[in-house]
Amino acid sequence: MTQHPHPNLGTPSKLVDGGLRIVALGGISEIGRNMTVYEMQGKLLIIDCGVLFPEDNQPGIDLILPDFSYIRDRLSDVVGIFLTHGHEDHIGAIPYLLRERGDIPIYGSPLTIALISAKCKEHRISPLTHEVREGNREDVGPFELEFIAVNHSIPDALAVAVHTRAGTVLHTGDFKMDQLPLDGRITDLRTFARLGDEGVDLFLVDSTNADIPGFTPAEREIMPALNRVIASTQRRVIVASFSSHVHRVQQVIDTAALHGRRVAFIGRSMIRNMKIAEDMGYLTVPSGILFDARELDSYDDRVVLICTGSQGEPMAALSRMANGDHQIRVGDGDTVILASSLIPGNENSVYRIINELTRFGAKVVHKANALVHVSGHAAAGELLYCYNIVKPKYVLPVHGEWRHLKANAEIAIQAGVPRENAFIIENGIVVDLVDHVAEVVGAVPCGFVYVDGHSIGDITESSLKDRRILGEEGFISVIVVIESQTGKIVAGPDIHARGFNEDEALFDEVRGQIERALTSAVAEGVNGTHQLSQVVRRTIGSWVGQKHRRRPMIVPVVVEV
Repeated sequence: MTQHPHPNLGTPSKLVDGGLRIVALGGISEIGRNMTVYEMQGKLLIIDCGVLFPEDNQPGIDLILPDFSYIRDRLSDVVGIFLTHGHEDHIGAIPYLLRERGDIPIYGSPLTIALISAKCKEHRISPLTHEVREGNREDVGPFELEFIAVNHSIPDALAVAVHTRAGTVLHTGDFKMDQLPLDGRITDLRTFARLGDEGVDLFLVDSTNADIPGFTPAEREIMPALNRVIASTQRRVIVASFSSHVHRVQQVIDTAALHGRRVAFIGRSMIRNMKIAEDMGYLTVPSGILFDARELDSYDDRVVLICTGSQGEPMAALSRMANGDHQIRVGDGDTVILASSLIPGNENSVYRIINELTRFGAKVVHKANALVHVSGHAAAGELLYCYNIVKPKYVLPVHGEWRHLKANAEIAIQAGVPRENAFIIENGIVVDLVDHVAEVVGAVPCGFVYVDGHSIGDITESSLKDRRILGEEGFISVIVVIESQTGKIVAGPDIHARGFNEDEALFDEVRGQIERALTSAVAEGVNGTHQLSQVVRRTIGSWVGQKHRRRPMIVPVVVEV
């Protein structure tokens, strides 16, 4: 649903010649759906295009996309899409955008390009891709892009500096400053410092862990905990992780090999991504350690199963195991490791899974009771370092909820950025950079686009409200047949309820109230099925509210004969 994010801000005026316009269509005040549009000289550059996963109050929704309406009439002006890394919240919406224009050039690191190519193949789309590496520069329309290595929870992540006539913008993507990464690829602070010396006008910074003090622990610090857990488990070990977390999977494989355990991947995306990572040299798999999960019954309990579902996704492998509808049955003596941190909004789903697995007799190890996960995002201490190195004129915190954005802005202010130069904005708010000066100039319509099965954008907030009412309050239908000439009731009221108290005798009292209300309305000259239906709705709605403190969905049907 498209909505205006900030009614007090009008539609921005035409971009001045030589100016750079920045519009975030997702990823601000939320964890996911990252998409930022840069405009210059009539051309558009897109950085990231990801999805947001639904929360409990969005029943039936599969994915949430950025709102493309701002660029839909200007797709021919898009000169390219740059993807900072291969996580779903940064690449997941690409197939949906390419349905609207399939030949938009896509730039990204080798692993990122491999992952988006595989995703597009599932959608029967052949993207136009260009591999780039840290240290490279690319002229993409009026934008000169400089790619910078950053460390994250997936290999091959890149930040990007956008050099233009209006000034320089540094966009970090997701990053941290692990000084001992498993692949030896650290965040390139030398380039950050050089850019700072040259002058960074606007700094778009990952805010996810801005409210966490200190520094994010190194990835390799989780090895001792994994080693202890796997060594002490007598039966099977099941590890749930993001399907793109190559470093975490590498650690699990190494630990399994150390203890003489075989390994299987479970979950379509996990199998696909790990095959890509191994083929490209990002994942090292000892010979003979992998087996097909379909042959699990042929092996003893000394196995490690690496699966999807660490965020409680309902259709992922771990959720189905917890529900008892997966071929793998979790039981006494098994250990389940949740090798991830909670994404805001997923807490209830994850804790439900932990409870169910525990009920089955499994030992569940997670971040709260063991060091089995470290974040892929910079904490407050790392961000402060970055601000002191880059020394930006203006700061635009991105990738975070409100508390994260606010915390990030305060760190920037502590580092010397003037308070008025630290912008805390919402999706759809427009920032212009003109002659090295940044300013909020307006807002454009920007809302949520829901994917529901094969339907894209057809579901509205009103539809979701109806679903929530149906799920929480139930449903009552009332059918009444009246004689068109006299207005007398000839049949009904027939009352049917679902998800409510379905005892028909319960409604005997209100049937008489409906009859009296209809008779009175007809006597007062009310006619027409619609008007009489509203009389029925008000009558039974008032009765249900007073008697049962419930607000079910009410569908009245008045038929004239």
